[in-house]
Amino acid sequence: MPSNVLSTLFKILLASLILGFLLKFFEIDPKDLLLNFGQTLRSMFAWAGDFVAGSVEYVLIGAIIVVPVWLIVFFAGKLRGK
Repeated sequence: MPSNVLSTLFKILLASLILGFLLKFFEIDPKDLLLNFGQTLRSMFAWAGDFVAGSVEYVLIGAIIVVPVWLIVFFAGKLRGK
């Protein structure tokens, strides 16, 4: 067997092992995942949407500090001729 085939098989095995640990950690049963595939997809999209919506608030709060500091540093560099 060529080495790239063995390497690919090892990567698939490792990825499957890591995913198996994660599924077990989050108490996700693969059988339920497959049986409720449509609901699972809806739940995943809902979770992703909630994550993005929640992240926007933190980005805006951080931008209140980051943007003025960046502007000061940027214009201070321009005044020095950099």
